[in-house]
Parts: sequence; C-alpha cells; structure tokens
Amino acid sequence: MTKYRIDILTIFPDFFRGPLDYGIVRRARETGLVEIDIHDLRAFTKDKHRTVDDRPFGGGEGMVLKPEPIFECLESFGDVASRELRLSPGARQSVILLSAQGRRLDQTLAAELSTLDRIVLICGRYEGVDERISEHLADREVSIGDYVLSGGELGAMVIVDTVTRLIPGAVGNQASTRQESFTEHAELTVDGPSSTCVSGGLLDYPHYTRPADFRGMAVPEVLMNGNHDQIRSWRRKTALAKTLRNRPDLLERVALTADDKELLAQIKLAQSILTQSNGKN
Repeated sequence: MTKYRIDILTIFPDFFRGPLDYGIVRRARETGLVEIDIHDLRAFTKDKHRTVDDRPFGGGEGMVLKPEPIFECLESFGDVASRELRLSPGARQSVILLSAQGRRLDQTLAAELSTLDRIVLICGRYEGVDERISEHLADREVSIGDYVLSGGELGAMVIVDTVTRLIPGAVGNQASTRQESFTEHAELTVDGPSSTCVSGGLLDYPHYTRPADFRGMAVPEVLMNGNHDQIRSWRRKTALAKTLRNRPDLLERVALTADDKELLAQIKLAQSILTQSNGKN
C-alpha cells in the first residue's frame, strides 16, 4: 500500500503541533496511512534575521513572502515532480498554494486530491506571496472560503483533515464518507437514494439518538417504527427542506428525481402558507 504524503511549507511550524495530534488525522499517521511533514521556511533563508518577506515592487500596503525560501524548500525534497508533469493528465502529485484567489475547496476537489499520492501545501502570509510562486512553482491555488485569513495555516489544516478522511482505511466505516453532505456520488436510483443513509449531494438530514424523549422534545415517530421505506422518504424530505433553507444553490447541481421535485413543491407550498400566516399575525 502506498503511503499518502503531505508536506506543509510554513513560517509557523509550531502551529500544527496540536491539530495533527487528534482524531482521524492522528490515527491515519499512527497506522502509516499518511505521512505529514512540516517544513519551516525560515530554515531556507540566508541572512542573519531569517527574512522571509519583503515589500512589493511598485509600493502598496503590507509585506509579501519572498520566492527564494519557498522555491529552495521545495527543491530540497528532490522527489517532487516538475510543474509540467504535475499539470499533465494522470499526475500523482500536486503543489498547492493556499490563496484567497484560488479555487474554492469543496468535497469534489477533496476527493480528487485524495486520489493522489502526494500533496504539498504552501501557506501564504501577510499580503500574499511573490507571484512567481503561483506562476512557476504551484500547479494550483486553493481557497477554503470567500473570506480573508491571516495566513494559509488554517486552510492547510482544513485540507489535511478533509483529504485524509477520504483516504481508504482512515475512517472506520469508509462507506460513511459517501453518505455525507456535499457528497455528489452517493448512490441514487430512479426512485431516489438506495439507502436510508444517503444525502445524494444535499445537506445531511437530521439525526437523533437516545433518549427518545428529551425534556419534552421527542424523536420523530417515523424513525422509531422500523419501516425503512418511510425512514428513507422522511430523511430525503428533511434533507431537501434543510438544503432549500440553508443552501438552495446546491439544488441546482443535484440530480433530483420526480419524487424529489414533488417533495420540494410541497415544502415550498408549506413555507409559503407559513409565511402568509405569520404575516397576518
């Protein structure tokens, strides 16, 4: 079995001491499924102040990470494929620059990265990095959301966690990773999900556990009767309702069955009636 490799280039190596030592990521490291190495960019500077940043040409606010430490750190590995090879079909490695200008991370991209053998994560800082890193070193830029962070370390850890849990063997029940919110390849039939536990690209349905009645808040009866067809239908309807309420954009790219569309129509009608009723009160 090939061990999945992750290299993280950062000016704050101690940041990762805690996040890497818990949960699925820790177990994957301990069982040899994934190897994660942290590289201090200051170790690749040549001046006594270990300078990793500088002011940009042309002026502007803030500082920018210099290209030399990042290029030399990556080159020191000796076994990272060239950018041209990494951009070619069938590439097994990727060098990723964490950047607010990058492609937004989603479950599809995480799944794609999990099929590789190795990823290198470059953590930006300050006002960004020298553009030559993006143009000539990294083969892709990735953002974890449409907001600005102080640096790429948090984003890198999000990618590590998201990708690691998709590596076969990292999660105890690997089938569970195919049944979560945003998982678009969940099993669907012409009648809808083939399992009572499949999201099919929607937000996840509500979950309940014991006690069945907690402070007067009861678990929906349908989940208690053991009728899998009814459970499947209820879960699909509640997942559709939650998605419509919180992330309606997801409905545009999910394959909806005729039953789904009918359920959505019922949900929208019920919401419309409730809105009108509240407006009169």
